Amino acid sequence: MKQSLQLKLGTQLTMTPQLQQAIRLLQLSTLDLQQEVQSALDSNPLLETDTGEHGEHEASADEAKGEDHPTPGPDDRTASASESGTDAASESEWNNDIPDDLPVDTHWDDIYSGGSYSGPTGEDNLLEQRNATSESLHDHLLWQLNLTPLSRHDKLIAETLIDAIDTRGFLQSPLAELAEALEVGEDEILAVLKTIQQFEPAGCAARDLRESLLLQLLQMPAETPWLAEAQAIVDLHLDLLGKRDFRQLGRRTRLNEAQLGEVMRLIQSLNPHPGEAFGGDEPQYVVPDVIVTRRQQRWQVELNPETTPRLRIHAGYASMIKRADNSADNNFLRDHLQEARWFLKSLQSRNETLLKVASSIVEKQQGFFEQGPEGMKPMVLADIAETVGMHESTISRVTTQKYMFTPRGVFELKYFFSSHVSTNSGEDASSTAIRALIRKLVDAEQPRKPLSDNKITQELANQGIKVARRTVAKYRESMGIPSSSERKRLI
Repeated sequence: MKQSLQLKLGTQLTMTPQLQQAIRLLQLSTLDLQQEVQSALDSNPLLETDTGEHGEHEASADEAKGEDHPTPGPDDRTASASESGTDAASESEWNNDIPDDLPVDTHWDDIYSGGSYSGPTGEDNLLEQRNATSESLHDHLLWQLNLTPLSRHDKLIAETLIDAIDTRGFLQSPLAELAEALEVGEDEILAVLKTIQQFEPAGCAARDLRESLLLQLLQMPAETPWLAEAQAIVDLHLDLLGKRDFRQLGRRTRLNEAQLGEVMRLIQSLNPHPGEAFGGDEPQYVVPDVIVTRRQQRWQVELNPETTPRLRIHAGYASMIKRADNSADNNFLRDHLQEARWFLKSLQSRNETLLKVASSIVEKQQGFFEQGPEGMKPMVLADIAETVGMHESTISRVTTQKYMFTPRGVFELKYFFSSHVSTNSGEDASSTAIRALIRKLVDAEQPRKPLSDNKITQELANQGIKVARRTVAKYRESMGIPSSSERKRLI
């Protein structure tokens, strides 16, 4: 095969490094953006945080445009040198006051006159409380185990049992498997288990829901009203209780409706998952990127200043760059100056795009801000893309993991997008608005006669919204609303 060289002309779409950086910053969340900004500050000496203490804001905008700044005058350099010299002298005098070797009979308090430390206060204490991790169920049970007088052998069994308890508070491993693993009798495992079941929270270390509810009832005072009836229902008729078959339950227990309602009130006070009160996932704090407020009968949109990075180009380093110098140091500063300008432009483009998209969302969803979720209008990414003159992929990047603070709460920008559902009036309704209407109907229903999916469909049809029963069932399940039979209550 003969090798040869050929020239070929063609067109190809390529993304410049600046465009790639702008797109990457656009899709970052607030937390990721803060990490990216910190990484840029650590790697680029030409970037610095704009604290605004001296009113020098020109470096962030002017340097991004490529404007130069004058070199600091000799008076400024003299003043800074004088201040640094004073600090150095003070530090030298402070070090000279401390001897190299302390006498044997000398205490630290005789040399250091610092006050005693009384622990964090104010913001430090608040920060420490926020960062403090909550106690897990496993740790809480082990703490109680250490206070319980048990033999070393029984404590080993108890630790094994506690390790087998899940976050809900239920024992996951069968006693036979634990007895075989520890090479002890099953009766020994059961005896230690009875001890752990007396720990807090009540109902913990149970093997199923029935045993957990019975343990909680057994720890109640004996004079609790309807305690015996509640124990009988949980022990013998838990299946009927789960089906909410109150008619058959009343026949089995020979209780009338009023008496059965009192027993149900006592059972509903129990916790089906007692272990969930401890530990669990740490709360995730959401910091909004956009703030929406109402001013002069209009909705105003602005970026959250707490999440908007304030950067500028270091004027001192930028002034050291010489135009005709090709030395390594000068090239280093010149390259990093260009990178800093690109980074500032990318941040500015991100902020402008986010504000433009958020303003367009607020303009199109005026009904939501005035009436709530029921006033939500159907809207897709293409609607906003057409309004702001951008591609749908760009709108998707902007609205992902970006949050908006409103008088009605904090919402992700994607929350305002929903599909279209036709109505009898010929207009389209938002699926979010339909979910809100379903929630409103369920909240207003009678507990004794909850609305079925067919009845909800009819109620929506009366309001001019035509949806199928299976659509109502899908929306109801997505909101975590149980079926009508499971929502039926006596009280």
